[in-house]
Amino acid sequence: MVSRLDHVGIAVKSIDQASRIYEDVLGLKVQGIEVVPEQQVRVAFIPVGDSEIELLESTNADGPIAKFIEARGEGIQHVALRVNDINEALERCRNAGLRLIDDRPRKGAGGALIAFVHPKSSNGVLLEICQR
Repeated sequence: MVSRLDHVGIAVKSIDQASRIYEDVLGLKVQGIEVVPEQQVRVAFIPVGDSEIELLESTNADGPIAKFIEARGEGIQHVALRVNDINEALERCRNAGLRLIDDRPRKGAGGALIAFVHPKSSNGVLLEICQR
């Protein structure tokens, strides 16, 4: 069902500040920045091999990423797993009794279809199911 790790989402206060570590220190390059209004987030993509680091900056003081940072501080917010068929993946999760945040796929950054599994049913990890 899962073909690979798609990306790791990291909540940050400032993409401009956080990206310096990845670019200046680690030699990686931001390959694009996108705003996803529906999720109240600005996203920067940093390729690492076959996967990416996704820096997430809130565009709204009461958006999900801002609330995450307020409660937990900056850091890993989710792990995204790539699948070939997101509807099949969601059905398997549902049948296994996992609690879904999204019953149906929605549009995410980079043109992906995404859906989230609640961390209470996945050992404290917010899982994103992602189809590109």
